[in-house]
Amino acid sequence: MTSSPSARWQFWIDRGGTFTDVVAKRPDGELATHKLLSDNPEQYDDAALHGIRMLLGLARDAAIPAESIEAVKMGTTVATNALLERRGERTLLLVTRGFRDALRIGYQARPALFSRRIVKPTEIFERVAEVDERVAADGEVLRALDEAGCRERLREAHADGIRAVAIVLMHGYRYTAHERRVAALARAAGFTQISVSHQVSPLMKFVSRGDTTVVDAYLSPILRRYVDRVAAELNGARLMFMQSNGGLTDAALFQGKDSILSGPAGGIVGAVATCEMAGFDRIIGFDMGGTSTDVSHYAGEFERAFDTLVAGVRMRVPIMRIHSVAAGGGSILRFEDFRYRVGPESAGANPGPACYRRGGPLTVTDCNVMLGKLQPAHFPAVFGPQADQPIDADAVRAGFEALAGDIEAATGERPRPAAVAEGFLKIAVENLANAIKKISVQRGYDVTRYTLCCFGGAGGQHLPQRVALGTDADPVMLEVFNNLFMSIAEQMGAALENTAYSVNIKERLDFSCAVFDAARQPAYRRGRRAHRQLRAHRAGPLPRTRDRRAAHRRQLPGAQRGTESRGSESADRRQREGRAGAVEDGLAFRPGSGAGLHAARAGQRRGRRQACAGRAR
Repeated sequence: MTSSPSARWQFWIDRGGTFTDVVAKRPDGELATHKLLSDNPEQYDDAALHGIRMLLGLARDAAIPAESIEAVKMGTTVATNALLERRGERTLLLVTRGFRDALRIGYQARPALFSRRIVKPTEIFERVAEVDERVAADGEVLRALDEAGCRERLREAHADGIRAVAIVLMHGYRYTAHERRVAALARAAGFTQISVSHQVSPLMKFVSRGDTTVVDAYLSPILRRYVDRVAAELNGARLMFMQSNGGLTDAALFQGKDSILSGPAGGIVGAVATCEMAGFDRIIGFDMGGTSTDVSHYAGEFERAFDTLVAGVRMRVPIMRIHSVAAGGGSILRFEDFRYRVGPESAGANPGPACYRRGGPLTVTDCNVMLGKLQPAHFPAVFGPQADQPIDADAVRAGFEALAGDIEAATGERPRPAAVAEGFLKIAVENLANAIKKISVQRGYDVTRYTLCCFGGAGGQHLPQRVALGTDADPVMLEVFNNLFMSIAEQMGAALENTAYSVNIKERLDFSCAVFDAARQPAYRRGRRAHRQLRAHRAGPLPRTRDRRAAHRRQLPGAQRGTESRGSESADRRQREGRAGAVEDGLAFRPGSGAGLHAARAGQRRGRRQACAGRAR
């Protein structure tokens, strides 16, 4: 008997390069979570399936009861990693005669205009063969399809072990008869993966259509094997995957070309939904995992790109506009040529960082362990032979001691191991800050109007540092939304103390505290509380500030005392008027909006200008 949907489990899974996170909704409505290494061959074959079994309370090899599961929705990096590491299927490219080099030539664009050494990306197809045929742009058949020659080329490739073929013929996007016939010949020859351009990318432009078709043929077999294995283990339960464009699709329709940013796309969709619940409508997504960091921009609508370059491969598919950098918790640390270097290589999940008890290299994660920012007691105990031990802090300390010795041998000076870890961490954080600049400041967006939404396993460790202040934004104006807001506010307050330039720093700091205090409240109370604290400033300068100025005036000679007193009173009055103007203009704080911050800033600037003008007179 099949259970009703409300009495069944739901699973939402993110399979990353280092960790796999599983969130489950129990039949009673309660949420459960589980985190495990994506690659741990001694314990399980697949992390996602093992996570489902653990939450269901099943043994390692027990069958998963499909009747107990309503749906499994997953984002995966299987295809992404295959493309990055060039581990896709061996692929044959079939093109119209005379166009065998068209994809290799591409658009003749030089990515580095002034570089004297041009390194062309390697092609992902193994072999290219020409088909004798030609159709004109108006559909006229200029040369009939040579089926005998096509069969021969397909037979040769199949005999050499190639099982994937990409078929791209001139004007095939519109006049499909020849492509359909070649696909039939390929099926008859025994090819298991057949990607046809008029189905994969039915748009004009031969190069981009061909590139996308090749990517689909190259990645789909790898993806299909993984999807089929998961679907078989689920025994008929509904299985859906996140696509690069941010939408879900059924497992049977999941294609290689749509899977490149499956995991990161789910991240930005979730970040937007979370921030909108809290009242934020402009965000910069900051997703830092174990292998890479993905940053994204959102201002009311999802940004998508259609012609993209991923891992040196051109594609024309709708994907989320996400900028990725090879800087994550697993980025490997090296000291070479008298320099600290972080990444781009990653330790992944196997062997992983040095603290994972698998003999891995030092990584960014180990820096946080060394500096006490990662506590073994608060990290998942999924390490060791039985996958039940915490991270190994002793191995990390020994690793940095050895690295400090290497630095001493090269430079003659021995730094403290903690100082070495701090140096590597600063480099990693600078890379992350530059990534945020690339999708915001360098595209003309003012980050002071945005919320920095931090997520991912490693994001919370690095957000309070220069990542949040990676641009030259005024910290008062940068709203930060994170589950650790208190610590972030303290970091921002410390930065504010060094960058404040108002006439009265004490008032500026006190006003900032009001902002941070308001931001710590629930969304529905934030606007009212901040509005009340802003209006409180209309009463005049703070008592401590007034007392300090009065003491200063008493130390002046009589003539100067009167002048100074009148000037200070005039400046105070103008500052109060400026602050009040921000409220009277109707620009007070609103829940989930930065308008109050901007209004307060405008009022302070107006007050400073008037105060300076009064002193000048």
